[in-house]
Amino acid sequence: MFDSLKLYLNETVDSDGLVRILDGYGYSRCRKVSECGDYSLLGETVIIYPVTFEYPVRIYLSGEKVRSIKSIDLISFKRIMDHKGVIILPVSTLRRTKLKKRPLALEMGEQPIDSFVDIEPGDFVVHIDYGIGKYLGMQRIRRDGSLKDYFVIEYKGGDKLFAESKDLHKLQRYISFHRKPPRLNRLKGKRWQAAKKRASKGAARTARDLLSLQVARESAEGYAFGADTDWQKDVEEAFPYKETPDQLKATIEVKRDMEKKRPMDRLLCGDVGYGKTEVALRAAFKAVMDGKQVALLVPTTILAEQHAETFTKRLKDLPVNVQMLNRFRTQAEQQRILRDLKEGKVDVVIGTHRLLSGDVAFKDLGLLIIDEEQRFGVRHKDRIKRMRVDVDILTLTATPIPRTLYLSLMGGKDISVIETPPLERLPIRTEIIEYDKVLIKEAIKKELARQGQVYYVHNRVETIDRVAGEVSKLVPGARLMVGHGQMSSKTLEKTMLRFIKGEVDILVCTTIIESGIDIPRANTMIIDDADRFGLADLYQLRGRIGRLDRKAYAYLVVRDMTTLTHEVQRRLSAIKKYHELGSGFKIAMRDLEMRGAGNILGVEQSGFIDQVGFDLYCRLLKEEIAGMKGGK
Repeated sequence: MFDSLKLYLNETVDSDGLVRILDGYGYSRCRKVSECGDYSLLGETVIIYPVTFEYPVRIYLSGEKVRSIKSIDLISFKRIMDHKGVIILPVSTLRRTKLKKRPLALEMGEQPIDSFVDIEPGDFVVHIDYGIGKYLGMQRIRRDGSLKDYFVIEYKGGDKLFAESKDLHKLQRYISFHRKPPRLNRLKGKRWQAAKKRASKGAARTARDLLSLQVARESAEGYAFGADTDWQKDVEEAFPYKETPDQLKATIEVKRDMEKKRPMDRLLCGDVGYGKTEVALRAAFKAVMDGKQVALLVPTTILAEQHAETFTKRLKDLPVNVQMLNRFRTQAEQQRILRDLKEGKVDVVIGTHRLLSGDVAFKDLGLLIIDEEQRFGVRHKDRIKRMRVDVDILTLTATPIPRTLYLSLMGGKDISVIETPPLERLPIRTEIIEYDKVLIKEAIKKELARQGQVYYVHNRVETIDRVAGEVSKLVPGARLMVGHGQMSSKTLEKTMLRFIKGEVDILVCTTIIESGIDIPRANTMIIDDADRFGLADLYQLRGRIGRLDRKAYAYLVVRDMTTLTHEVQRRLSAIKKYHELGSGFKIAMRDLEMRGAGNILGVEQSGFIDQVGFDLYCRLLKEEIAGMKGGK
């Protein structure tokens, strides 16, 4: 018999001992796994490519326990399947085989909805052939002399379906936009087929409307940008990091849109720190090389500062005039920038909602980039709509708002998704705790002991100074400052710059830090009264940490667990569940599911979605659109 290493969920594992065993088995430790027999260890995440497996496995350890075991795609790092256990054989037992990497072109056709939602025991699921049931978990059954894992689904009346892994593509978690649980189908009933037929007819009506929308978009006259210049290639080659496959794919899609005659309207969705800004910068430079102006609209002054610094640094050796327009600028500086914009002397302007003011005029605006559109109000969005008649639009977001997400999935807006995490990024450990001074003190001291920095988020300006005083008493000697939006612009700017430079250990702040601030040494966040925040807000805040190759910690603090409503408990559980890298899209879907879709979908469509689930409705809709296009 072969020696073997067996790892199971919730089993206690010593990471040092695990490394010794893998080394003894002939596995090679490396920074990035690329072939059978490789393994890597980053913080509490182990990636092993067992010699008997088709795919590598990612094992997440927490508190010396195995918390998850997942097969992953080696190129994209996407989850393929969850496992309860894994058996790893020594390399010497089998010949090592080289990985055949799939070319980028094979990744292009993927639809983001295919990988949206994880299924867990107790979830309602939709099987495309049998309808809505309840997923009970996996069960190992001996059949034809060998053991196989089956997905067990319970239907009305207690009947059970045992689905093989080869049928996994027929299975999705049931998502609707009403809070009541769905009616289960009978395993052998006719109601499911009737519901599918009704939904298909409804999808056909919607498909006609969407095709009309697409025809209108295609027929709109815009500006077709030229092919890449030599300078474009120089700028892209000067990027100091290795691009991820998704980044490259998104860049290709954006440029392809820009070179078409019709105006671009593309959503670029990717987690914080996944490289959306670099894609936007390359698009902006392409526009400037064709003599067009670019506007980058951001929700906060701090984010405007950071983007301006990034663009200026990357383009400093090229004839590109980058300016920033926000309330940190003096009146004289603002007037100069506005005059230069109108005369075409400014190539790229980066600013807050100040860019939407009536006195802002461009000589020849060619590209509008909107960062975190969910942070802008209705009035601002009306002004944005007036700007985008024949201008190319690129929208960046980590958690798209429901309407944008829906339009993107339905084809009303083009979409690119960056799901591949940067190599060194680690999942953020998230804990939900009751307010406890000792726990908070230990969390802060633990971060400061490794020369890190701490965000303490308290979103009430009227009590923030008192809270800052309480935090200061917990860790006397720590350098602490307060930051919020009602401070004078100069005071806030100085505070944030000192934190960015590492001159401040603890920043007690409001959600002003929510968008875009990138401080690699800040890797602990404590969110006070976390039950008062929305799901997307919590996700955005948490994304401010975990930028280095060290473990980051987020503590969601509530005053009393026993008083939390069911809705709040679901929200906090969701943010803890989606702690892994690349969860922004899942958060957006979960948020849409929890809050309901309102009037986004219309009454008729909502009814069909309730009957067959959001995923299947999308599939039916795509089939109808494809059929109508094919029948032209």
